[in-house]
Amino acid sequence: MTIYQKVLQADFLRLHPELQKRYDFEKGSVFRASGRMDSIQGGPRWLYPLFKLGVRWKLLFPERGQDIPFTIINSSFVNSEGEQQIHWERKFFFPKKTRYFNALMSLDEKRMVVKDYLGEPHLLYSDLQFTVSDEGALEINSMDQRLVLGKKEIPLPRFFQGLATIAETYDDQSEVFRISVVVKNPLIGNVFSYEGEFTVDA
Repeated sequence: MTIYQKVLQADFLRLHPELQKRYDFEKGSVFRASGRMDSIQGGPRWLYPLFKLGVRWKLLFPERGQDIPFTIINSSFVNSEGEQQIHWERKFFFPKKTRYFNALMSLDEKRMVVKDYLGEPHLLYSDLQFTVSDEGALEINSMDQRLVLGKKEIPLPRFFQGLATIAETYDDQSEVFRISVVVKNPLIGNVFSYEGEFTVDA
């Protein structure tokens, strides 16, 4: 079973069939998809230096816009400790820049949450809670977060956290996956968001 099947347990079968295929990663398998972001938005302008700095870690980026091409590559492998990991590469093709939003996911089987290490090298850690909606959509919410500094991980106070709400669905009529990501801070409000659609590469 994949980490997503394990964390969702019986609810995995409530996902839309195309989402079940999408998240049924076998060891060594690769999922590739391409699409367009209808919109990529950001928060207050004074956060621009933070997003600019995040480019170094393939985590944040300052560019915003509409109708932005992007690709997703998910690679599944087993590390030296026998733990299944899923690498996420999200690449956004702005007119003059190509930006990344990368992560590495694995499963904490004791707490039954997905461990999400964001950036390369890792800069931020977040627990992820996975649920399935009544309509068969995959819903993901970030919980406790830590700042990663080499081998040290420092818990972040709630007011410093960027809490993500993610929804991934499949549109039968258009035969596309749809994705929506909203990152909010308790004090600032909206920090970062994007929404778009994609299809599996042939």
